[in-house]
Amino acid sequence: MSKLMACVFALVSALFLAACGNGSEDGGTKPFVVGMELAYPPFEMRGPDNRPDGISVRLAEDLAEYLGRPLEIRDIEWDGIIPSLQSGKIDAIISSMTRTPERDKAIAFSDGYVTNGLCLLVREDSEIQSAADLKPGEHKVAVKLATTGHQWARSEMPGLQLVVLSDAASCALEVVQGKADAFVYDQISIYQYWKKFEGETRPILDPIREETWAIGLRWGNEELLSRINSCLAELREAGRFDELAERYMAEEKRTFEAMGVPFIFH
Repeated sequence: MSKLMACVFALVSALFLAACGNGSEDGGTKPFVVGMELAYPPFEMRGPDNRPDGISVRLAEDLAEYLGRPLEIRDIEWDGIIPSLQSGKIDAIISSMTRTPERDKAIAFSDGYVTNGLCLLVREDSEIQSAADLKPGEHKVAVKLATTGHQWARSEMPGLQLVVLSDAASCALEVVQGKADAFVYDQISIYQYWKKFEGETRPILDPIREETWAIGLRWGNEELLSRINSCLAELREAGRFDELAERYMAEEKRTFEAMGVPFIFH
């Protein structure tokens, strides 16, 4: 073989190996990179070994297996998770994210897999019985920054004084310590904070409004969107969501059913 032919052969081989190593966006060996904020048990959290754990982690594993790609999970703070998707740092958001008209303008969404609702945590001795009892100029409400609870309070209760904090635990403590009259957040979290502070707080679990959680994707990735929707349908049909609920949320499921509040999985 001539030196020229040997060089050409080496170059072609190198390009072929590089292409195989990168894979395509929806297949091959390229990791399926999922962003989530690991601060929302039992959906997104760290286990005793500090490894990612929870319902969303198991769902991400199922999706990666369905796609035939290795999984990489990145722990990203909530207010940076959509920019990380838009910039291509991650392929998907699986982080208990509610689909909203505002977010629809920024990213694409899969079919929904959870129906949740906004509700209230109040002091145990509070006279507040529903969101209708919140009075502008009289009540102070804690909300987590950039959540749908924050958006709802800002748009639907413009006269309320808001305490905007970066994490949910601090919002709950505002109620426990009497610094806020209510905390607006999702039903599962409100239930958990009530159990943590059962003597000091009371949950109002009837939803202010229902919300749908979905997987966030970049616009234009129709093939990945279609495959994820197919996977969600198969998981639902196979009873996977019921299995995860029983594994991670058996107590919550029984309590919601006893209170007549619809449980969350589609």
